[in-house]
Amino acid sequence: MTGYMLTFFTQQDRRHRGAPLADWLVKLAGELGLGGATLMPAGEGMGHDHRVHSARFFELADQPVSVVMAVTAQECDRLFERLQAEGVQVFYVKSAVEFGKLGGA
Repeated sequence: MTGYMLTFFTQQDRRHRGAPLADWLVKLAGELGLGGATLMPAGEGMGHDHRVHSARFFELADQPVSVVMAVTAQECDRLFERLQAEGVQVFYVKSAVEFGKLGGA
């Protein structure tokens, strides 16, 4: 299959509808019937504000996180329509990819 790899970059303390934004994005992927989504915490990163964000021993709120999804063009359109309707503000990277499954039934 061909489609897109989407990577959303945010921080642990960013929220949408009362939930951490990254968690909400993963649940949204399930709700929309997408093939999956992976949430990855990071130790440190630099944001658009040129500030270093990091996971500290006592404070994880500033921890950078990313959510990665491989989607078809149609799934991408549905996802972005929903994000627009929800008013979600998040930085993303969208790359054209080929994806599929190997092995087994």
